[in-house]
Amino acid sequence: MSFLIDSSIMITSQIRQYVVQVIFSVTFAFSCTMFELIIFEILGVLNSSSRYFHWKMNLCVILLILVFMVPFYIGYFIVSNIRLLHKQRLLFSCLLWLTFMYFFWKLGDPFPILSPKHGILSIEQLISRVGVIGVTLMALLSGFGAVNCPYTYMSYFLRNVTDTDILALERRLLQTMDMIISKKKRMAMARRTMFQKGEVHNKPSGFWGMIKSVTTSAPGSESILCPSA
Repeated sequence: MSFLIDSSIMITSQIRQYVVQVIFSVTFAFSCTMFELIIFEILGVLNSSSRYFHWKMNLCVILLILVFMVPFYIGYFIVSNIRLLHKQRLLFSCLLWLTFMYFFWKLGDPFPILSPKHGILSIEQLISRVGVIGVTLMALLSGFGAVNCPYTYMSYFLRNVTDTDILALERRLLQTMDMIISKKKRMAMARRTMFQKGEVHNKPSGFWGMIKSVTTSAPGSESILCPSA
């Protein structure tokens, strides 16, 4: 029953997350385009005016997605999961987005990124805030990963290994070796049966011929591979 519930939840989430897939695809595509424009700038490909136009267009689209579309859809998704606010989810999504914009704008006030040359809603203001906040978040995540990864892997080496663990691993190793030997016996018996029935008319050459010659040439080898009970 739980499997059916989980499957239905995953199918529903996949249907609902179609917009997320589109937003991610567009953002990734424009990010790759900006990377290509940097390479074109180094190599001198295309005209400088064309590179500048496409660079500014990419910046505008990415800022539009990061500052407006992504926060709004996150708020819309949160409100949609609340049944009490389901009827007025658009209104509450706008309120959440306005709240985000307020804190997003106020967060950049202490930073020395304001300039009298640019307006309040200029592209430079958005780039400055996104850049400072993005670099800060990336530094925090990188620091957490650098500390958490060694701590997680060191826990395996710091764990005390008892005799019971060693015996359990030895049993698993013996079981695996027995399984390999039994499969080799079955393969040898099947090849000998095929040879006796005359299904193998021509002696194969190459690697398989060498294996066949080893398994069927000497009768003593069969007794080693297939010991009698």
